Amino acid sequence: MESPARSIVKAITWQLLGLVTMTALAWLATGSLAAAGGLAISGALSGFVCFILHERLWARISWGRGPQ
Repeated sequence: MESPARSIVKAITWQLLGLVTMTALAWLATGSLAAAGGLAISGALSGFVCFILHERLWARISWGRGPQ
């Protein structure tokens, strides 16, 4: 089973990668760095919460795991 701290660190690093990617894509789409940053930050915050919840839920499911 994965610790909550590990899930949080994984979520942070994943969201940083997503933040950079989303900012670049939104900047290309809008032409505005401010709008791109706002979209990217709101997406990162909601994704951060959803990722942690998703990871913690899957940590409780034993389906697909090999014998320990």
